[in-house]
Amino acid sequence: MKKEMFVHEITVLRDTFRRLLRRHAKTNLIKLIQKTHPADLAVLFRYFSDTEQTTLFGYMIEDVHTAEVMVELDESIVSNLLEREDPTRIVRIFQELGSNDQADILNLLSEEKVQSVLDLMKEEEQEEVEEILAYPEDSAGSLMSTDVFTLHEETSAEEAIRSLQDHEDAEMVFYLYITNDDGGLIGVISLRDLVTTPPEVRLKDIMAKHVHSVRPETDQEEVAHIVSQYNYLAIPVVDSDDHILGIVTVDDVVDVIREEATEDFLQMAGAGKDREILLKSSWDNARARLPWLFASWIGGIVAAYIIGAFEHVLEATMALAAFIPVIIGMGGNVGTQSSTIVVRGLATGRVNIGDDLKLILKETSVGLILGGLYGLLLGVFAVFKFLDTSPYLGLVVGLSICASMLIATFIGTLVPLLLRKLDVDPAIATGPFVTTSIDILGVALYFLIAISILPVG
Repeated sequence: MKKEMFVHEITVLRDTFRRLLRRHAKTNLIKLIQKTHPADLAVLFRYFSDTEQTTLFGYMIEDVHTAEVMVELDESIVSNLLEREDPTRIVRIFQELGSNDQADILNLLSEEKVQSVLDLMKEEEQEEVEEILAYPEDSAGSLMSTDVFTLHEETSAEEAIRSLQDHEDAEMVFYLYITNDDGGLIGVISLRDLVTTPPEVRLKDIMAKHVHSVRPETDQEEVAHIVSQYNYLAIPVVDSDDHILGIVTVDDVVDVIREEATEDFLQMAGAGKDREILLKSSWDNARARLPWLFASWIGGIVAAYIIGAFEHVLEATMALAAFIPVIIGMGGNVGTQSSTIVVRGLATGRVNIGDDLKLILKETSVGLILGGLYGLLLGVFAVFKFLDTSPYLGLVVGLSICASMLIATFIGTLVPLLLRKLDVDPAIATGPFVTTSIDILGVALYFLIAISILPVG
């Protein structure tokens, strides 16, 4: 019901915006933009043409609302809008954004555009953004906000609260990070603990001394894993001397989790890794998926060659041809299921290092159970469907299904685990590579079992 209401509201808003755009009702459009939530505006922009997007963006005031819209918009839309925008206006919008959000947006633009924007920024802001841009993409350093609130360990609770009140622009003050004389991070205290502590108590006496932190080069997926595992609202980023450089907040981590999950599922389906593939043109979409499908094409050619090599077997028992699609389909499906389970387990940390053999045996057992069940069912079906053929046809089909599903679960589990050991993203294993190898092996085993059991002459 809530989803239906949301869709209805978005549709009404879209139609209202378009009606006002056709009437060139600038004043009404400006009022409607200000009344619409930034997240809803970001969704609406997907429905508009490039011309409509440019017009609406031109009407937007350079304030906090517009800055929040920029953060919510799809990357491709942001890129298209700002590449044509005056750098002076971009800088005015940037005044309402944190340095990490500024860096995220600049990463979407051409080098020439980035430099023109940086040249117009204040020196201090420019240095902060350039520092973040220098870190590897998809790292903790590229996500962190540098406006972090820290306090010395000798500060009293009363002084800490007073300092916090004077520091309105601090990012995510649910946690207060405590430093020593050298500026090193030595503890953390929650805002709740601070306000319930007697005024004269020193922070060093109430702080938690064990602080989870990450380095700026830490991959964003690892950061997301730490935050989600320990239910943190933020995690500090420190250098080699434990000096705090910034913090990664939970709102950024939620975006990371969504982006990484989208990438994994796209790669598992063999559709590339572009998170905004639905917003691309048909040609760009096809070009992204072309190399992934090439593996399937190669697999099909190999499978066809194998079938051709056993042509004499098919001529002797034509009924064998009827079960080739079932052998391929069942093996491919169960193999994809196993690889998806393993890849998701690796991403969420549920698959632990050292449990590889146990996991392989478990999934292979699942393949044996399913293969035995469906092999029996299909074998019985083959016997009654093709009464005029060899009575051993059911045995051939049943054994082939069982062997195909057993091998499929083994490959589907093994390949992601091997790729992880080779430090390659395991998600790429669950695409056409796994299904293609299973198809080839399934067909080959089918005919090998057939010539071993059936009297083919």
